[in-house]
Amino acid sequence: MEPAGTLQGGFRVAALYRFAPIENREAVRDRLLSACEAGEVRGTLLVAHEGLNGTIAGPAAGVDEVLSVIRAMPGFADLDVKFASTDVAPFLRLKVRIKREIVTMGQPDLDPARQAGVYVAAQDWNALIADPTTLVIDTRNDYEGDVGAFEGAVQPNTRSFRDFPDWFRGEGRALLQQSGARRVAMYCTGGIRCEKATAFLKAEGVDQVHHLEGGILRYLETVAKDDSLWRGECFVFDERVAVGHGLAQGRHTLCRGCRMPVSPAGRASANYVEGVCCDRCHDTRDQDQRQGYAERQRQVEIARSRGATHLGAPGPQADQAQANSRRP
Repeated sequence: MEPAGTLQGGFRVAALYRFAPIENREAVRDRLLSACEAGEVRGTLLVAHEGLNGTIAGPAAGVDEVLSVIRAMPGFADLDVKFASTDVAPFLRLKVRIKREIVTMGQPDLDPARQAGVYVAAQDWNALIADPTTLVIDTRNDYEGDVGAFEGAVQPNTRSFRDFPDWFRGEGRALLQQSGARRVAMYCTGGIRCEKATAFLKAEGVDQVHHLEGGILRYLETVAKDDSLWRGECFVFDERVAVGHGLAQGRHTLCRGCRMPVSPAGRASANYVEGVCCDRCHDTRDQDQRQGYAERQRQVEIARSRGATHLGAPGPQADQAQANSRRP
């Protein structure tokens, strides 16, 4: 396999997950690692007893072969994948790891493969969330909601998906009771967090729970912009940073100091220094840290001028694969 950063040309990006029991996780990890290396595929895949989750990118043939390996696994024949393409390699490294959960909620007794709520197709989502008897909840983290959200959605403003159970048991449940809503509709980037969240709400005694099939990415790919109830852009955990309708790359970039998304307005701030800091982290970094970030940015720019990718440039992690724990 070529060293990281040397792949050229168009890249196929595949975001995937599925809740299905995996017994021999070590064997699955090794099989996926071999398939990715053989196909020059990079990104992150997480393997847990509850299923598989990740985002990978590489040549189309390599990505397709990895997906064939996954679909041949028991319970994964109906694996749903969201595709995108990019001219720039979205991942510099390959990680295939065994985890306790494929998306960390800290609720070990949940079984999303059997307990999840009702899938709602992208084309049916508008009617559901426009109904005044539906409470719409964003299951993503606070910085993701700042980039974009569905009109009228409740923002828990959690720092991590692990915080969602505590939020619901406190504020969320009270909000549901006060609103008089007859059902809950939840969404996330690619579908994994909201699917697991529906299993949690059902375990908490909420019967009418729905979630957006394929997540925001499927919605933005399927629903025309003129008909859309989405406002803003959707943060993604790769070098695209954010996407809009049709999955076109958005206008947000990444602060390399704190790895948080930065809007065009944020880049106009006096606190923004490319590769170093932004409004969110300007006052939390000392002089030594800033100097280190500035030197890293200088090396990145030198590598860029030579048509190479600097491996020290900290890119975001895989989309759903790291959404549960990431502090960009």
